[in-house]
Amino acid sequence: MEARRPVFEIEGLHIDYATELGVLHAVRDVSLAVREHESFGLVGESGSGKSTLAMGAIRYLASNGRVTEGSVRLNGVDLLSLSGKELRELWGSRIGVVYQSPLSALNPSIVIGKQLAEVAQQHLGMDRAAAVGRVTEMLTKVAMPDPEAVMKRYPHQLSGGMLQRCVIAMALMTDPSLLIMDEPTTALDVTTQAVVLDLVADLKRESDSAILYITHDLGVITKICDRVGVMYAGEFMEQADLYELFKRPRHPYTLDLLGCVPRFDPTPQKRSLVTIPGAIPRVDELPHGCIFGPRCGFVEEACKAARPPLAEVAADHLSACRRWADVPPPAQYLREATEAVRTDVEGTRPDVLVAADRTRVHFKSTRRLIRGRAARPIRAVDGVDLEVRVGQTLGVVGESGSGKTTVARAIIGLTPATGGEITLHGKPLPPSTGKRPRATLREIQMVFQNPDASLNPTRSVGDAIMRPLTLLGGLSRQEARKQSKDLLRAVSLPVSYFERLPHELSGGEKQRVAIARAFAAEPELILCDEPISSLDVSVQGSLMNLLMKLQVEKQTSYVFISHDLSAVQHLSDAIAVVYLGHVMEIGDATRVLTPPFHPYTEALLSAVPLADPDIVQKPIRLGGSVPSAMDVPSGCRFHPRCPRFLGDICVEQEPPWREGEGDHRIYCHIPLDELTRLQAETLVLAGAEAGA
Repeated sequence: MEARRPVFEIEGLHIDYATELGVLHAVRDVSLAVREHESFGLVGESGSGKSTLAMGAIRYLASNGRVTEGSVRLNGVDLLSLSGKELRELWGSRIGVVYQSPLSALNPSIVIGKQLAEVAQQHLGMDRAAAVGRVTEMLTKVAMPDPEAVMKRYPHQLSGGMLQRCVIAMALMTDPSLLIMDEPTTALDVTTQAVVLDLVADLKRESDSAILYITHDLGVITKICDRVGVMYAGEFMEQADLYELFKRPRHPYTLDLLGCVPRFDPTPQKRSLVTIPGAIPRVDELPHGCIFGPRCGFVEEACKAARPPLAEVAADHLSACRRWADVPPPAQYLREATEAVRTDVEGTRPDVLVAADRTRVHFKSTRRLIRGRAARPIRAVDGVDLEVRVGQTLGVVGESGSGKTTVARAIIGLTPATGGEITLHGKPLPPSTGKRPRATLREIQMVFQNPDASLNPTRSVGDAIMRPLTLLGGLSRQEARKQSKDLLRAVSLPVSYFERLPHELSGGEKQRVAIARAFAAEPELILCDEPISSLDVSVQGSLMNLLMKLQVEKQTSYVFISHDLSAVQHLSDAIAVVYLGHVMEIGDATRVLTPPFHPYTEALLSAVPLADPDIVQKPIRLGGSVPSAMDVPSGCRFHPRCPRFLGDICVEQEPPWREGEGDHRIYCHIPLDELTRLQAETLVLAGAEAGA
């Protein structure tokens, strides 16, 4: 078989930034090659230099950044020798870029069709009519539903998945030779992410483009990449074929990253994840010898004396580690490096702490009249039944718009329930926080997805943690100050952080402060709303370990909300699957994640990108997105998207609750034994990975 030609080649690249502190050597001596129909994955923690490498290679840097050494070739053309005008023409015609946030690439004041048509007119020389035809063609190619209607809409009128498809269509408009994708699915829920990844995989097969894919999600890498480069502090630690890298990594950093990823495990025993101590060093404060040495569990004195070069250790496998031969297989390392954090004891059933009974949260529509009639209410939460037990975690999963966060806000009283009942220790809770006594406010706390939105930028970390201690705990400032420092230690932050302001902390450190503050009032329940979704895999692992450790020590209960099913499975004792304001399946975590599944749960599980190239998942892709809560479908509200749709009964009748083993319940017209039979051919994630 003839080797595919290299499309994009980087050799010995060095990138510097001129700053007030001097010249920072952000990327040093990096080389890689991407061939036709190939996708090269760039992985590593934030600050590794992944985006700087990609943007620097195409000379798309800030004004204080420049390439100082090396060469970059695209189809044999030296990009470093081009003039500014030639480079701008190349950016639009031969290089496409898809960013993490699609809104950053789209003008909010111009309709989608016009924005995309401008690309075709500018770089393909098309007239208006031809450009519109090209836009329709490209939107159809990226599987956009109703392209003609989408072209007439503004960006704010589209969902996140639709926006990302528009940006991909824009990037592919000119059939580029190189497509750079920088965390394009990080902000998407699991089903939308799966559709976008399927699209990228199809594009890789159909086009001659080379793809440079940047991410910190190792599960995503297994879906679309052929080769992978692991970056750390501006250098490559390892490069290898995808399968070889995941099955036999030859650098401790790669091994640790793989150990940070939660894996599906059908046993009730909860185990810790691998954590990487410390943080990536600043590029102007690199250690002597191996730059990963201060965080490495395999380091020895010789590692500190000289920096190991990136060298071939096996066929087409490069590693920058002098002890590469001692790096064990991931499965062996995980057994040795992790420990049991919590084991559920069979036969015991903790008391119910918080219960939601037929809970509803309906909002009035801002539109007063629709066709002369009053607008229907927005049924964000529509009859939810949940139980959170003492010292346990209830995981709540579902797509964006399913009502997960609104349920949590109703429990804590930030968004008052409009119907049903929420109880704490069997006693009804007033709907809003303003009507709840201080003792009740103390019992339920919340950790939000974005810590910046809940930390006052003008007040110190210490003040943020002291506030609930003085307001809810009744402590003096002196007592609160002492306890705040103890809480900082409990979340593995130095006491010196007490006086720091939020902007002086990393994202993971801010989230640790938010967790410390939530625990300050010694609550019985903490609501965790997507607390790790935007963080690096290494920070996610350490925070999940922290949450499990604190739960064991404090016997605190959690409601853990996420669209990351791997994380939910890793932390949860019970799981509720929510769709359009209603629970579709609920029960013990092990039973919810093994057949029979509700068809919605089945689709969610099939969309989870697993960090194991051995596992082949049977794809179940849901059409469209979650409908509007103002227009809930009749019968089973999931029927318009259901892969197991039965016909009129699903459209006309509410499903019954099917009772499974233990407390496992499924809201579906299909009997459980029939669901089990239908799902026999579908990969059971928990069992498959455990037996792999």
